[in-house]
Amino acid sequence: MDVGEALTTHVNTRITDAVEKFSNRPVEAAVTFSRDRHEYLCDASVHLSTGMTVQARGRANEVYDSLESSLDKMEKQLRRYKRRLKDHHQKRESPIEAFEASSYVLDAGSENAVEADEPESLQPVIVAEMSTKVQSLSVGEAVMQMELAGAPLLVFRNDAHGGVNVVYQREDGNIGWVDPRNNG
Repeated sequence: MDVGEALTTHVNTRITDAVEKFSNRPVEAAVTFSRDRHEYLCDASVHLSTGMTVQARGRANEVYDSLESSLDKMEKQLRRYKRRLKDHHQKRESPIEAFEASSYVLDAGSENAVEADEPESLQPVIVAEMSTKVQSLSVGEAVMQMELAGAPLLVFRNDAHGGVNVVYQREDGNIGWVDPRNNG
């Protein structure tokens, strides 16, 4: 969607104001607008100086309102984690490391396929192959990052032992943690 200079200026001002209340130095921000039928969608993502990333999505009938909805959600997330973000930044002696990893999108299969039909092969069809970053975090930082990003799960490298771990949102509202090294 093509946006004008007035909206770009408004986005820059509003996102700076919203993030500076809770973080001294936002490093990078990306805001994307799109249309979904009669509504405008605004996806905002801010990479903070602590190494954490905050993401929020807003939707409204007007483009400016979708931005405000997105930033309201972002401010709520940042307000909730303000103390933890500051503590995290002061306790961590080195910046968060991120490691390159391969990421794949697999074909979900045909929607018209009958469940009784067996696939020709058990090998999934790869639709897309990308590169992604896996951050090296403590378990607490990983939970905070997952919640700030609004993601259902987060794969991370555990600072304690360097192994790959997963934290995820359970259906009962609690957080699950998968650590293959703790098999006892």
